[in-house]
Amino acid sequence: MIIEPIAHIYNDLPEKFGVPRQSGLVPELKGTVVFCPAYRNVEALRGLEEFSHIWLLWDFSLCHETSDGKDNVAGWQPTVRPPRLGGNVRMGVFATRSPFRPNHIGLSCVKVEGIELDTPQGPVIHVSGADLMNGTPIYDIKPYIRFTDSHPEAISGFVDTVEKPVLKVHFPENLLAVIPSDKQSAVLHLLSQDPRPAYHNDADKVYGLSFDTYNIHFRVRNSELEVVDVTVKC
Repeated sequence: MIIEPIAHIYNDLPEKFGVPRQSGLVPELKGTVVFCPAYRNVEALRGLEEFSHIWLLWDFSLCHETSDGKDNVAGWQPTVRPPRLGGNVRMGVFATRSPFRPNHIGLSCVKVEGIELDTPQGPVIHVSGADLMNGTPIYDIKPYIRFTDSHPEAISGFVDTVEKPVLKVHFPENLLAVIPSDKQSAVLHLLSQDPRPAYHNDADKVYGLSFDTYNIHFRVRNSELEVVDVTVKC
């Protein structure tokens, strides 16, 4: 089977580091789905404006190659280390949402913020809450259907038993003011989710998060995150 992208998403997250680990965790994050030229047909979106949420099927595009430059499908690993378990416990890959899978397909539910049919790039879909990096290829789009897709009684394995703490963010006002006001809430919420790899716990290490045209430098001590600097990319 040959599968090709139908679209790409564009947002403020140019790097993998800092991308939310699940969709919906940071609803303030905005993005735009732009279709590839062959799929810029307004008829394909007829009726989509009646839905509040959609499913995106997409490509873990940074996970295709191993260190030797070869596609890792043949050498996939049956177990992975979920961040929610601290990166130290192995679980079966099919019991996780790890990007390191036999096929690099992601699935995310996002909110539709608006649809524009007539833009220089053809029809576009504005969404929020996506856990995708800027430029991520999208393979398909499907409407979210509440009566079949929502299961409040569902049991979610280890996800139900391991609480992921939310960090208290200290962002000095003079540094926060560098970020445009309409993006500040997204940045604060994103940082509170603890962007660090699960196995990192160095209180003195300064990390850098790329967001839009800014580099946000921070450190984490105990359950508190302190922003120490914000720089503008050249």
